[in-house]
Amino acid sequence: MVTPGAFLKASFHASREFFRPPVETPERDRVITRPRPGDAPVMVPIRSIGPSHGERIAAHLLSLDAHDRYLRFGYAANDEQIRRYVSGLDFERDEIFGIYNRRLELIAMAHLAFSTDPNLKSCAEFGVSVLARARGRGYGARLFDRAVMHARNEGVDMMFIHALSENTAMLNIARKAGAIIERDGSESEAYLKLPPADMDSRVTEMVEEQIAQTDYRLKVQAKQFWDLLAMVQEVRSGVRDSRERSSP
Repeated sequence: MVTPGAFLKASFHASREFFRPPVETPERDRVITRPRPGDAPVMVPIRSIGPSHGERIAAHLLSLDAHDRYLRFGYAANDEQIRRYVSGLDFERDEIFGIYNRRLELIAMAHLAFSTDPNLKSCAEFGVSVLARARGRGYGARLFDRAVMHARNEGVDMMFIHALSENTAMLNIARKAGAIIERDGSESEAYLKLPPADMDSRVTEMVEEQIAQTDYRLKVQAKQFWDLLAMVQEVRSGVRDSRERSSP
């Protein structure tokens, strides 16, 4: 459970970090720090996102390469198929969760789709995608845990994960959560029985969502600040260059 103290600590840390200048690291130079056994879990703000973020959802999915699209959707989805998927998202019925970086890029997202079958109202399906440069940090597992908590609080007692059998990362997440996995050739189906909601799950979801909303607002403010600073610096540079050209 997330305590008020953890919330305040996370908010303070975020406000201090976000207003440091962002530094773009080349892809080849990025170092992924993987959690070590015994390390305390790092809080990852996971935000529930709505239709106003449709363009960022599309940009995230379109950034996936052909193989990642194949693993996420079960087929090699082209750009038009991805756009149709995004335009068809039902934000009223389903839940979309996202993890944003400091540049407000959606680097990981999950789709918790609730069943439309009247006889299976207590069932939901989970799907997740993480950009290649953001892997190795446990984002998929964190999104899964967040989706499980929300599903419990919405009265879901069975979560399904339909994945290609070669999608070992997704199946390992489900297996570690205690899911039963049935393999049928190139495809696998995972079934996870969920416990009913309790006070801990309801309060934790409420606090974690508040943390994520605060985190996102800070990222928006920080991005606006650095964009404005970059514009001012560009104007100053242009004025300086103009003066140098006009000087005798």
